[in-house]
Amino acid sequence: MKDLLIMRHAKSSWDSKYRNDFERPLNKRGTKDAPRMGEFLAKREALPDIIVSSPAERAKLTATLVGDACGFDGDLIFDQRIYEAAASQLMEVIHDIPDEVDTVMLIGHNPGFEELIELLCGGNLRMPTGAIAYIEAWGSSWQAVAEQTGTLQWFVTPKLLKKLI
Repeated sequence: MKDLLIMRHAKSSWDSKYRNDFERPLNKRGTKDAPRMGEFLAKREALPDIIVSSPAERAKLTATLVGDACGFDGDLIFDQRIYEAAASQLMEVIHDIPDEVDTVMLIGHNPGFEELIELLCGGNLRMPTGAIAYIEAWGSSWQAVAEQTGTLQWFVTPKLLKKLI
């Protein structure tokens, strides 16, 4: 089995001073939510071996804050293919993960992440900013990950964690 954590970047700024979508950082809420999600991962002992993130500023900041909060000490990789990716492109990213990696966290964007979860597990799952879906993928190889080969184990949002704390 391979484990896949899919996280949509935390809440971002819509301030017009940023020249383009790629440069938008996290807003105040996002900078609070991302570490909270990392702390949750640490408590669940659901730590990734590697993190593969979109290089967009809001995803990079999310990856750094989550990684710091959960004690992540693996490789943090920024992959351009994740930015504005459809599910098919995200599958290419997954297929390129080395098989010695058992648990990977992808950090990126909608609508691609919602499409990816639907492709892997079926059904519709709304991914608000900062949400994490934990999927167990059948098979011993990342190349074997394909349509309907995953099972959603759990799903958590920053809003839910705020209610529980």
